[in-house]
Amino acid sequence: MDNMWQRRCAKPETVTTSTLECSQSGLAEYLTGRDEPLVIEQLVAEWPLVQAAKASNESLCDYLLEFDRGAVVDAIRLPASADGRMFYNDDITGFNFSRVKMLFKTALGALLAEQHNSTAETLYVGSTTVDSCLPGLLGKNKIAIESLDPLGTLWIGNKSRIAAHYDAPDNLICVASGKRRVTLFPPSQTKNLYVGPLHFTPAGQPISMVDFSAPDLNKYPRFEEAMKHALVVELLPGDALYIPSMWWHHIEGTESINLLINYWWRDVPAYIGRSENALYHALLTLKQLPKAQRRAWQALFDHYVFDDDGTRFNHIPPSKQGPLSELDENTVRQFKAWLVNNLKH
Repeated sequence: MDNMWQRRCAKPETVTTSTLECSQSGLAEYLTGRDEPLVIEQLVAEWPLVQAAKASNESLCDYLLEFDRGAVVDAIRLPASADGRMFYNDDITGFNFSRVKMLFKTALGALLAEQHNSTAETLYVGSTTVDSCLPGLLGKNKIAIESLDPLGTLWIGNKSRIAAHYDAPDNLICVASGKRRVTLFPPSQTKNLYVGPLHFTPAGQPISMVDFSAPDLNKYPRFEEAMKHALVVELLPGDALYIPSMWWHHIEGTESINLLINYWWRDVPAYIGRSENALYHALLTLKQLPKAQRRAWQALFDHYVFDDDGTRFNHIPPSKQGPLSELDENTVRQFKAWLVNNLKH
């Protein structure tokens, strides 16, 4: 089997700004609370950044350098033999790429120098905060989601394949240059994606171990079920894709220079903290219990955490509900301190 399977997959819901009847001005409200991916064709087509990229790779790099103030960025180098796939090495003791620091303008120069070389090594600058790397760029290339207080990051490189992973924040990716093929899976398919280590990852998030360019269904048989639920889209310059929190996504850059800007945001306050910490602690405690006890704790978690019945704690006086009630920052800080004290024992 090869990546022809992706061509047979359904596409996410697709709209244009005119279809939304709100243009960019109502985008934040439209995306808030949405739990399905959404393609918005040509959402950022009028960006000066996109217009420069459509002119040529050289024009794109010249435009980016107008905002450069000598930023040093983290870059990934990957041998051409890896075909752009950033992954583990053969025995999972390390990775198949190396990390280097370089001036942003040096990275752009290297990409331009190799843009016509079909056997060039992969050079990839990812997850770079735009405001620190290229101050002023987002101000000239705006998107009307300021009310969500997003963090804008930049991803640029030549051929690349980023393994399927999830992110806790909501995510809007905007393609400025090149093409990106994105393969999406709902959270319900986690068990069919053969996720690798939690603590030892290429870029911080656990990834699917399946090679999407040639899925080995003998080694990963449940992936056949995941493919039935996959959504696939090829994004062109100016297109945007909304990826809801916790949806798995595999991203491929297919051109000589691929650039996207993405925006992250959460619909809960920052003081709530990272949900992953609860998972890690559960692995250290609940996972070790006998099966019957794990099932008992599952029932408790369903009751206290996952049940949507907002009246289930009404029998407790509001003054004694503590973390069972609506949380403000002071309550969260109080109970975090209580939790830290309990973790000492």
